[in-house]
Amino acid sequence: MLAKHPEILFSVSATTRQIRDGEVHGKDYFFLTKQDFKERILIGDLVEWEEIYGNFYGTLRSEIDRAIQQGRMMLFDVDVKGALSIRKHFPKNSVLIFIRPPSMDILKKRLEDRNTENESSLKIRLERAAMELEEGSKFDFQVVNDDLQKAIDDVNAIIEKTKNRN
Repeated sequence: MLAKHPEILFSVSATTRQIRDGEVHGKDYFFLTKQDFKERILIGDLVEWEEIYGNFYGTLRSEIDRAIQQGRMMLFDVDVKGALSIRKHFPKNSVLIFIRPPSMDILKKRLEDRNTENESSLKIRLERAAMELEEGSKFDFQVVNDDLQKAIDDVNAIIEKTKNRN
């Protein structure tokens, strides 16, 4: 999406999880200690945050301020609760697109193929997915990711349709 829409900024989330091989601080995530993350919660530095799978994830207010200062749209890659929280803070300036897996079986296979989950964390992720699928019904649009190019085209069409609505 960012290649098709260079006018859109990407929101880099903050997390307390360990950095993975190939990831870059400030590009893939802002990797914070749990203490730093909790301090940022207390001073209101996070628009949304949640503890997931034993780690904290959230959106720094400074990321949204950066887009506002530049007068640009921002693309977020957040979980459903985070998206709904952003909507709560910016109800007139948000469009929520829920990316759905084709099925729970396919989601499970995709997670297994990533080789980033142990059996316990895979179980937790799949249990959470059921809640996320239900919450996804509150979004403005839903896109099924059964074919990557079709999903990209569908999201692009939504962006084109909604980018000048405000």
